Amino acid sequence: MPTRIYFYHTRVTEQSYQEWKEYKFPGHLLYGMPLFEKDGIECVMHNYKFFPKRLQLMMYATKEILRNYRKFNVLYGTSFRGIELIIFLRAIGLFRKPIVIWHHTAITKNSSKIKGAISRLFYKGIDRMFLFSDKLIEDSIKSEKVIPYKLKLVHWGPDIEFYDHIAASIPESHRDGFISTGKENRDVVTLVNAFNRSDNNLDIYISKNCGSINYEERISSSNPEGNISVTYTDGVIPLELARKVASKECIVICCLEFPYTVGLTTLVEAFALGMPVICSRNPNFQIDIDKEGIGITVEYGDVSGWKKAINYIKSHPEEARVMGKRARKLAEERFNLKIFAHEIAESLLEIAKKS
Repeated sequence: MPTRIYFYHTRVTEQSYQEWKEYKFPGHLLYGMPLFEKDGIECVMHNYKFFPKRLQLMMYATKEILRNYRKFNVLYGTSFRGIELIIFLRAIGLFRKPIVIWHHTAITKNSSKIKGAISRLFYKGIDRMFLFSDKLIEDSIKSEKVIPYKLKLVHWGPDIEFYDHIAASIPESHRDGFISTGKENRDVVTLVNAFNRSDNNLDIYISKNCGSINYEERISSSNPEGNISVTYTDGVIPLELARKVASKECIVICCLEFPYTVGLTTLVEAFALGMPVICSRNPNFQIDIDKEGIGITVEYGDVSGWKKAINYIKSHPEEARVMGKRARKLAEERFNLKIFAHEIAESLLEIAKKS
């Protein structure tokens, strides 16, 4: 009998899965699920619905998971957002199925003893957590809230076939200019100021707001010059953005300083498309961009450093091309959807067997 998982995702899943089959949605944004069948795993899809309030989301998700309780062996979530109650029920023994989730940040210590005790109980209810880098795991262990064996590094990478399908229609010789597509905790002020001091073209695709950040206001106050084009996007549009990215020569990932892998999704996109990057120097990445020779990193908020990196990429086209080739090799050999989907599948099968 195949192992069956309940796939809990914080966005619409069934539609994205169908689009993946048509090369319209990248499989890595479904956290390996499209390839689980190859390892003998069947999926029960969570019927996602949007709720403006977290309590509403949690009550709905709890109801859906319990309604499908007899249909799966393991609950696999791309986040714990919305399944907090299920996790607490698991911690006290009232939910008997193993829970495996992605933890996108390091687990941190609490200043309050009461909050710390509640947090430790919460993490007791999670059987395994996948994290994006060794540093996030090391920092999580320092919190003393979780048993180290519950933490597992997964080598998250791009859906190469999705990007190859896009790149096939865009000759490499037609790639020109710089592009920024990320929206989460992006430092648009530093980025715009750097390109304001450059003659090079930059296309920015970003939402008007993300979380508490008003990007439209920040960009407007930075007075972008004519070489900077800004398009405000709405919703999740990976196919459209991937087409835009594939037509450029370099991806820029300018982020604010936060203790997690900000910019990782954009970075792995560069791997698949064989493009060099200029990126904020994020110590939480599993990849050392400079050491691997796939781009240039710049300290947070360093406008002069960004300008220098931009000019270097533009004035050294052959080196930039080699950087892109190295990035593509990383995708083919170490970081891609097939590799990380199999790593996850192995864990899910192991945990299902023990339960």
